[in-house]
Amino acid sequence: MALQLRVASILPLFATVGLIVTTAADAFAADVSPWDDDLRSAARLIAASSRHQGAGRVFRGGVHIKLRPGWKTYWRYPGDSGVPPTFDFAASENVKSVTVLYPAPLRFDDGSGGTAIGYKGEVVLPLHVVPQDTNKPVTLRLKLDYAACEKLCVPAKAALALILTGEAGAQDTVVGAAEARVPRAAAIGDAGTPAVRAVRRESAGGKPRIIVDVAAPAGGEVTLFAEGPTPDWALPVPEPSGGAEAGLQRFAFALDGLPKGATPEGALLRLTAVAAERAVEVAFRLD
Repeated sequence: MALQLRVASILPLFATVGLIVTTAADAFAADVSPWDDDLRSAARLIAASSRHQGAGRVFRGGVHIKLRPGWKTYWRYPGDSGVPPTFDFAASENVKSVTVLYPAPLRFDDGSGGTAIGYKGEVVLPLHVVPQDTNKPVTLRLKLDYAACEKLCVPAKAALALILTGEAGAQDTVVGAAEARVPRAAAIGDAGTPAVRAVRRESAGGKPRIIVDVAAPAGGEVTLFAEGPTPDWALPVPEPSGGAEAGLQRFAFALDGLPKGATPEGALLRLTAVAAERAVEVAFRLD
């Protein structure tokens, strides 16, 4: 995949929303950080109200990425090509852990005959932050590396900082909507739609492949994604296949793209089924 150097922008990318360049040393007592932008994309941190979870407290926020029309960025598993985002929160204060959540992605052509997985337009990746001291605010400092892609993929970076107080604000609805699009954990055979009803491995006719039957909403379409147990697995993107019963859509993918020396036996695959605004995620262990 061809890469080109990241070019600094002289003018803001999205003038209508007043983007402002910032540095990682700055943290703002607000519910948004200034945008860090270039010619193709922009990123910022946003804050939402905290929630009590068990005996503790979780601060909520998000990484908000905007892209120019025609540009895309990638999911945690980019598909046949692309680069997933990486997050460095090491310089943060009063932070025990940060969990990055991923809303249900899209599939699209990667421009070279393959299929990529990610987001167009804009996306908010929710953040769930466990503080060291639940009675104090959290200062998030993030070094973000991601890719903005049109016909070529261009590396993008952002240095972002924001104080999370846990108070409700204007971004609560935005973060809540992004959280609602994160695939919910489910089990194979669950009722409802979308739902992964059955998964099997077959070896007839050559290379082993995985067959997945997914329940779809009436008249609706389903997209399926497959991930291996570690990021170095490069499973093919599942494709629609015939032979499913009424009310189901069948997908198939070759058991290919394993890391050198890896064997499929006992590996835990993650399957994500997406239908419109709803998505589920199930685990399937290969035998």
